[in-house]
Amino acid sequence: MSRDSLTQWTAAATHALQTEFDIEIPEVDVQLLLDVARDAAHAVDRPAAPITTFLLGYAVALAGADKLG
Repeated sequence: MSRDSLTQWTAAATHALQTEFDIEIPEVDVQLLLDVARDAAHAVDRPAAPITTFLLGYAVALAGADKLG
């Protein structure tokens, strides 16, 4: 997937989630998420990448993104 395709997909997914759940989603730091996924995949195992990014997102949502910066 090209960087442009990933950017377009991220924007579309963000819009769909905002519309479906009537929420605001801040700008997505795609590179940060890719870095976290890469680090988890290399440090643990490839299946750890999506699980790690899910858990990170879940923790941020529960804590409240405004508390984290």
